[in-house]
Amino acid sequence: MQLDHVTIRTRDIERTRRFFEEVFGLESGERPEMIRRIPGCWLYAGDRPLIHIIGSGGSGFDQGAEAIDHVGIRLEGYGAFRGRLDRLGIRYSTMDLADIGERRLFFRTPGGPLLEAVFSEPVPV
Repeated sequence: MQLDHVTIRTRDIERTRRFFEEVFGLESGERPEMIRRIPGCWLYAGDRPLIHIIGSGGSGFDQGAEAIDHVGIRLEGYGAFRGRLDRLGIRYSTMDLADIGERRLFFRTPGGPLLEAVFSEPVPV
């Protein structure tokens, strides 16, 4: 298991993007086609997208300033991990990103923070 990425929610995507590029030397890169409908960008260190930036709608739960939206954890064994969540009664949602060969599971901790389990596995056809 390793940290995959951190997603930051902000009202000013461009300013936040420039900050991470200038301070940490990260570079903007491609995002999977399925999530391009969400305003934002991915910032890469080499070939790894470490910081995901998404726009804040400014209402409801995301009306504040910048905040950590969720943390992605890279794991192996999608089927076994999904089965574990099922056995434990933990509700989750799925996202398959065929264009980058990844499968993802989103679920919350008991206190509410959102986690994203990321698996480098081909998406079944």
